[in-house]
Amino acid sequence: MTTEVREIDGVLTAFLNGRLDTFSSQQCREDLEPLFANAGKKLVLDCANLEFISSSGLRVFVELVKKVGEEHGELSLQNLNDDVHNIFVIAGFAKRFNI
Repeated sequence: MTTEVREIDGVLTAFLNGRLDTFSSQQCREDLEPLFANAGKKLVLDCANLEFISSSGLRVFVELVKKVGEEHGELSLQNLNDDVHNIFVIAGFAKRFNI
């Protein structure tokens, strides 16, 4: 799992690549620190190359969306493949995120 954070046209965007599971969730959380630090702004998680997300990975996303809500920012998830999107639906989180 790799995470790259870039600012594109004033929007902080994180590009997630690989499998976000128990083993990689802590590193991903650390890699997303720039988004947590800027939770009051417009943020994007680009999931085009996210192959899988486990409950530990979902926890990182939920922690971020909660922080964004507290700071009155905006978070959107983009380019989820069908399998990852279905995990959000099954877990009941699809309505909590701007997908």
